[in-house]
Amino acid sequence: MEMIASCMGKTLFGDTHNGLFLAAPRRTGKTTFLRMDLKPALEQQGVYVIYVDLWSNLDSDPGLIIADAIGKALAKTNTAFNKITKNTRLDKVTIPGVSLGFDHPDQADTITLTDALRAMIEAAKSPVALIIDEAQHALTSERGRNTMVALKSARDQINAPGLVQLMLIMSGSDRDKLLHLVHGNSSPFFGSQVGHMPELDQDFIAFIAQEIEAVRPDLIPVHVDTLFRAFQLFGNRPQLIMTAVTDALSPLADIAERFESKVMDEALLQQKRDEDEMENAFLALTPLGQAIVWRMLEMGENFRPYDAAALDFYAEKTAKKPSIANVQKTIQILRDQNHPMIWKSAMGEYSVSDAAMHRWYLKRVKIKEWPPTRQE
Repeated sequence: MEMIASCMGKTLFGDTHNGLFLAAPRRTGKTTFLRMDLKPALEQQGVYVIYVDLWSNLDSDPGLIIADAIGKALAKTNTAFNKITKNTRLDKVTIPGVSLGFDHPDQADTITLTDALRAMIEAAKSPVALIIDEAQHALTSERGRNTMVALKSARDQINAPGLVQLMLIMSGSDRDKLLHLVHGNSSPFFGSQVGHMPELDQDFIAFIAQEIEAVRPDLIPVHVDTLFRAFQLFGNRPQLIMTAVTDALSPLADIAERFESKVMDEALLQQKRDEDEMENAFLALTPLGQAIVWRMLEMGENFRPYDAAALDFYAEKTAKKPSIANVQKTIQILRDQNHPMIWKSAMGEYSVSDAAMHRWYLKRVKIKEWPPTRQE
């Protein structure tokens, strides 16, 4: 409730009413929280909620996905739609580079995104919250970035001191990528902050333990501490620990020890599988590819692929100074893989595609096992 009050501008301090930006690793329950907890809680407060998942269709331009969601919500709100078509003879929502039609091809005029959202607010007789999941993906296209700029403009025009009518809530599975929305003078939401979405914790594991004890009284008491340690090894990913618990409790498991130990063993194996996968992916790269990814991991948001320091770094790691053209070609190859290793925004900002790789890198550096080497 504190988060909702902040979004609605009902708290004394904080900038959340100007936009809430939350980062959480993939598969840690972020989308479930947004759809099953935050959205219903906002609706209970009388807020009209539009939810958009930019990963729902990676083949579509993210700007079009956002505009389509807003357009469909507007079309469902007949009062808003009728007002627009009756009073202005306008039938499209226009964002720079994006145009949404309402099936009236004989009408060529347009309305702005701000007008569409303002009409939604008037029709719903309530504030509107736009939740954009995996919002960093919007920056991968010019249309997507323009849509973000248009949303910022709509927020500034619609909201007033003490009266928040448009709430923008954006999440991302990679904090570094999400930061590109708020850091830098050219960022659409320059000045806002990215927070860390609270991950599921011991309360979640305690709930699982209660459920187990209810159906398997022979296992009372369930060792909650062991399950929680396993959960952390799973990267706080609920699906993985639920699968491990289900397998360990199966009549076919045939284990002589406590089931919690089996779950812990699986967590350790999963951690090793994850790390081995990243190591193998890194070692499969060309020497220049390894040097580029290494530099990217080391520099984070300060990574610049073609500056003098980067070129010197590549030369040091490969024993040969590459041309800028070779660096560009290698980066493009890493972006075009079936599982891309590099992410690029429409503004030319880069980072590794999987945030888990950065955590793996930091762990290897800490234990002085970086860079990985091929085992003979």
